[in-house]
Amino acid sequence: MNIVFMGTPDFARKSLEAIYKDNHNILAIVTNPDKQKGRGMKFVYSPVKEFAIENNIKIYQPEKVKKNEDFINEIKSLNPDVICVVAYGKILPKEILDIPKFGCINVHASLLPKYRGAAPIQWAIINGEKKTGITTMYMDIGMDTGDMILTEEVDIGEDETTGELWDRLSNIGGKLLVETLKQIEEGSVKRKKQGENFSNAPMLDKSIAKIDWNSKTAIEIKNLVRGLNPIMGAYSIIDDKKLKLWKIDVIDENIFLKNFKEDIEKYKSQAYGTIIISDAKKGLYIKAIHGVVKVLELQAENSKKMNTLDYLRGKNLEVGKVLL
Repeated sequence: MNIVFMGTPDFARKSLEAIYKDNHNILAIVTNPDKQKGRGMKFVYSPVKEFAIENNIKIYQPEKVKKNEDFINEIKSLNPDVICVVAYGKILPKEILDIPKFGCINVHASLLPKYRGAAPIQWAIINGEKKTGITTMYMDIGMDTGDMILTEEVDIGEDETTGELWDRLSNIGGKLLVETLKQIEEGSVKRKKQGENFSNAPMLDKSIAKIDWNSKTAIEIKNLVRGLNPIMGAYSIIDDKKLKLWKIDVIDENIFLKNFKEDIEKYKSQAYGTIIISDAKKGLYIKAIHGVVKVLELQAENSKKMNTLDYLRGKNLEVGKVLL
């Protein structure tokens, strides 16, 4: 089929690669404008744009799509059978949704109607979900409210990060989009209305990254750390500086006290967020609600990400200090 593809990150590129390899005719790609990154503030192409350049595909990068008559007319002139939208990052107006003969198809990284919105993978992990998946659907004017086509469910690993789940789901998304387009082309596609029991997954605010040791349990802290890896990293403040936690484990309180008997008395009187053990051989342990956090990978302010034991060989995190 003749397709216009809309997407931006590497997650979207996987779907674009999949339909390209399946011999669909990609008329054009639409992606977000180039961004300036790094110390030199050089303009960086999106992964979708990079693929388009590599394969000589026409590229559009509008700042806005709503009420952008020139852009809308350009897409109309291409006369696509389908518009495929994967993590594009902009809401499409009805004028665009109505252009393709077979509609606009979206690949969404959740089991709809759960986690409608911009950050379904991150929120599924932060909220401690055990399962998630991919849904392909027909787009309408709502936020991820259209009729569903295909779904595939996956288990979320106990230690899996957003980055790891992102990679897994991007491959599944590409496979499911290929199958969805096949069914549309054959005329065998079936639509399924979404239920009313939905939840939202809005864009993540930076304020979520600060760990609240006095309200979150050890497991909730672990889920936050996993959910923000590698996007921004969860952090605490120690000695007026940020300490990012990239990978942690949770130790049962009773098991911890059994293994570290000499620390029992001082442990009981300490506040949540207190460094209990800081040792280059034993590791870094922090008191938390309903468990003890063992830090496996961290990053000090203005430093690189490091294995905790390696960090403690060169730096000291004082026992008794409280992470804020």
